[in-house]
Amino acid sequence: MSDRQTLHFYEENAVSYAQHRRRPSGEKLTAFLAALPAGARILELGCGNGMDAEHMLAQGFEIDATDGTPALVAEAQKRIGNSARLMHFADLAAEAAYDGVWACASLLHVESALLPDILARVRRALRPSGVFVASFKAGTAEGRDSYGRYYNYPTASALKAAYRTAGWSDLTLETNMGGGFDALPTAWLWVTARQAG
Repeated sequence: MSDRQTLHFYEENAVSYAQHRRRPSGEKLTAFLAALPAGARILELGCGNGMDAEHMLAQGFEIDATDGTPALVAEAQKRIGNSARLMHFADLAAEAAYDGVWACASLLHVESALLPDILARVRRALRPSGVFVASFKAGTAEGRDSYGRYYNYPTASALKAAYRTAGWSDLTLETNMGGGFDALPTAWLWVTARQAG
């Protein structure tokens, strides 16, 4: 994600954004962890305040928590220390390094045209039989929210097409209603993809 306006929002509002999240991601995170072997190595893309990473560490997993905003990395480090580091999605160059990748409400900021490349980078970063879970705000066309943040707002079919373009073949997509920082009702698309064994 390289949209300057979006990065600026998170840099300027890191403290209030970090305080907004008070609980780990819930049943989706629980299901993701249950699909991994004990002690698995997990990459988190867009760790925010580090709450999910803190939960995963407490469950005995090895966490590489990343975020593209220095101020949010600093907030996450208050919880998990050096397990949080600065990295933009396009800088992911690891190969077969992780058992799981967790990207809750982060890849939704990737420009639509660039999403297949990022999804392909994630696929390369996973070990055989690795699991990748990501969530997106559903929509019909890319745009900005009331805070000026960029969202790719995909349809379910467009999102599946982006994954297939990136080389993913084993994936499931679920839709559920929820909210976000803006407190608006939101249709979320959750994709679980698996690396070939």
